[in-house]
Amino acid sequence: MSLTYNTFTTSIANLMVVPVDDPGYVLALPNIIDDLEQRLYRELDLLATIVRNSSAALTSGNRNFSLPTGFVVIEDINVITPAGTTDPELGTRNPLLPATKEVIDMLYPSSAGAGVPQLFGMITQSSIVVGPWPDGNYQVEVVGTQRPAPMSAANQTTFLSVNLPDLVIAAGMVFACGYQKNFSAQGDDPQSAVSWESHFQKLLPSASIEELRKKFTSEGWSSKQPDPVATPPRT
Repeated sequence: MSLTYNTFTTSIANLMVVPVDDPGYVLALPNIIDDLEQRLYRELDLLATIVRNSSAALTSGNRNFSLPTGFVVIEDINVITPAGTTDPELGTRNPLLPATKEVIDMLYPSSAGAGVPQLFGMITQSSIVVGPWPDGNYQVEVVGTQRPAPMSAANQTTFLSVNLPDLVIAAGMVFACGYQKNFSAQGDDPQSAVSWESHFQKLLPSASIEELRKKFTSEGWSSKQPDPVATPPRT
């Protein structure tokens, strides 16, 4: 059964045995949601978090480029030719290969030999340099991971709440047990957090495998469920 923000808050309160309108619980709820969502997004690397953004362009003669806001991990960067083409579907995507800033500095130390960029190097979380230096105002398509809007009263459902409700509950209860101070022998139920963490760890591998299957990076680079009996592994 998928969850909404309302059913999640009710379910967690029920498992914690506190009123859903308890002031302490209401105050802790955003932290419970943030903890479980960040953990699941990092550990599962979901396809649902992949975004393409082609809103910005390189400036001719300037190798520096500020990435569109919101990206956590960059997966691909494409330079669109010919210069001035703002819609990637109307031009040609030229994938840039990742390299270190030092390599780009060595190969392309100046604007001499400017052309269509072939390499990019990360400078900060939000900026890169390219090489060779661009000889035109090329549109840039950035593909990578972003954090979706968190589940809230105004955002009742997320990919996690709809597709992974069991993990959402288990991960939420790990943090919730900390809120109830059930992390030690001084807690009313010192094994509560450990039990929920154990349950979470049992659920996580199946979700991780399913995500790998979506990406065709499962056994034999296929979308098939791994089969321990198949020899050799199927492709």
